[in-house]
This record gives sequence, structure tokens and C-alpha cells, in this order.
Amino acid sequence: MITDNPAAGRFELIEQDQLAYADYRQEAGRMIIDYVFSPPALRGQGAAGRLMQGLVEAARTRNLKIAPLCGYAAAWLKRHPETADLVA
Repeated sequence: MITDNPAAGRFELIEQDQLAYADYRQEAGRMIIDYVFSPPALRGQGAAGRLMQGLVEAARTRNLKIAPLCGYAAAWLKRHPETADLVA
């Protein structure tokens, strides 16, 4: 389950007792993704992708565009053309 932790400015996902997260900030109708992190134990298992999917759903719900500064976030959005309408 992806949760928004606004106090920390990040979306979080806990799997296998490990924390993956995406740092973000909201400005002028955009959700700016600064950094996506997945611990080594979760890499290659799709955790960061599930985190991004939750982030996309939150952006749609909040009617925000996504501005990916993080290389992983930008690449993930590019690989998912169904998100093209959200990319700022």
C-alpha cells in the first residue's frame, strides 16, 4: 500500500519490511518528483514501479501534473504512455 507522508514530503511503500519512497513537492499545480529510492533488497522486484503507479494515481486524484526531476521517475513515465497527459 502506497501512503502519502506530507510531513516528510514523500510517498512511501513498505514491502518485506523495507521502505521505498519518492520525495516530492507540490508547486503551481505540479507534483515535482525529486528522487525515487528503493532499497537494494527490493530492486528488480517492481517496488519502485508500484510506488510510481501510486504516485500517478495521487496526481490524477489531485488534478496535478508531474514534473520528474529524478531520472528513474522520468524513465518510468516515458515507459508508460498512459501517463503522458500528466507529464509537465
